[in-house]
Amino acid sequence: MDSVFKALADPTRRLLLDRLREHNGQTLRELCERLAMTRQSATQHLDLLEQANLVTVVRRGRERLHYLNPAPIHEIEERWISEFDKPRLQALSAIRNQAEEYAMADAPTSVPTYVYVTYIRASAEQVWQALTDADLTARYWGHANVSDWQPGSSWEHRRVDGSGAVDVVGRVLEAEPPTRLVITFEDAPDAERPREPSVVTFLVEPHHDIVRLTVTHENLANQAMFNGISQGWPAVLANLKSLLETGEVLPQAPWEMYRAHG
Repeated sequence: MDSVFKALADPTRRLLLDRLREHNGQTLRELCERLAMTRQSATQHLDLLEQANLVTVVRRGRERLHYLNPAPIHEIEERWISEFDKPRLQALSAIRNQAEEYAMADAPTSVPTYVYVTYIRASAEQVWQALTDADLTARYWGHANVSDWQPGSSWEHRRVDGSGAVDVVGRVLEAEPPTRLVITFEDAPDAERPREPSVVTFLVEPHHDIVRLTVTHENLANQAMFNGISQGWPAVLANLKSLLETGEVLPQAPWEMYRAHG
């Protein structure tokens, strides 16, 4: 937490985070243009934000795209806010959001890409198996992810309550074991599809005894979907991390916290 608070203490770095919140996934050049800042200065600030895990960099060809990473802020919220004054803060936030909705009613909206980064004490092979093994996904996700995980193959997100119901379907776009998996993600498989499905990328980067797992979810249908996965991915990945590091999932399903405290 020390590096997070140190990074947030600087107004320039907070401004960089604000600009990424407004438009996630910017290059260094785009950030410099919006802030009238030299590349050297912006790079120094972004390096500190990346070290604090507040910003993550996703490479797309020769470009480096900068995304907000909500994990540290989520941890602060869980440690100091959730258990104390969350209902009152949610009420205030709802009032503010409603006012902003009225103010922005006529403005065009775009749904940002969601990026989440976590560090796991495991090998890349273990993380890959946790992402692709149906039995393991059933343990930490409550659904079995079923596929042969070959490019072009379909995959299904099946309930494990005995119903056999499928809540998400998609196709495998890329599979490079054990470091990269790209899939389409359709959470309304029976509905008509007037648009392209969203896309999830799992990037597994090993470093000695740990792995950095970056999950990127893009081409989201609307803000409601963004809000839903912003709650879902941290919970699912926390359970995955617990399973790999301790051999056990968390004592309670973490996604149920949002329902209980909503």
